[in-house]
Amino acid sequence: HTPSLLNFLTLSSTNLTLLAHNPVLISMDLEAVAETVENCTDKISAAFEGSSIVEPNVGMEFDSEEAAKNFYDEYARQEGFVVRLDRCHRSEVDNRIISRRFSCNKQGFHVRVRNKTKPVHKPRTSIREGCEAMMLVKVNKCGKWVVTKFVKEHSHLLNASGSPSYSKMIESKDRIIQQLTKELEYRDRLCQQYRRQLFSLLETVEEQTESLSKNVELVVNNIKNL
Repeated sequence: HTPSLLNFLTLSSTNLTLLAHNPVLISMDLEAVAETVENCTDKISAAFEGSSIVEPNVGMEFDSEEAAKNFYDEYARQEGFVVRLDRCHRSEVDNRIISRRFSCNKQGFHVRVRNKTKPVHKPRTSIREGCEAMMLVKVNKCGKWVVTKFVKEHSHLLNASGSPSYSKMIESKDRIIQQLTKELEYRDRLCQQYRRQLFSLLETVEEQTESLSKNVELVVNNIKNL
């Protein structure tokens, strides 16, 4: 049984050495957390992309003028511009609104009218830049408000990064990623601690194995001398 005991001690020591120097076994938990972080990040990105407002297109229908305006308002906030309630067309029969144009607030140009009876003041800075971006909706025979014209391009820079909804979305995404990153760092520290403990255990086992081997060898020699 003595050779078997020596073999067992040697094998146990060897296994511990392989475990301590095997980064795959040591970092298995860490890799699992990293994979979780990556999966969560992908899901977060997909969720935020899925929550974005689709671009208007000709033929799109709404139940009311208000619904069309709300949609274009949301689209404008996403893209970084402000909607101006532009001109409308009324029915000759009952005077109800049958078409409405929603424009960018930088649509057209400011026309300054001089009034000779009032003192001259410094003119306010105009925000209008002749932008032609717009969405036109009309009522069809079924009572639906249909997009009949859409101009996407603006003549000025947009400010999507400054819109509240965009900023809130980015902050939420960054906050979740930061939480997952902290969890990953914690697991990394924990993994390093486990590795240090394992090396310490290995040193202890090696010392005890060496001492036990000497004792076993001494016992074997004593038995042989009997």
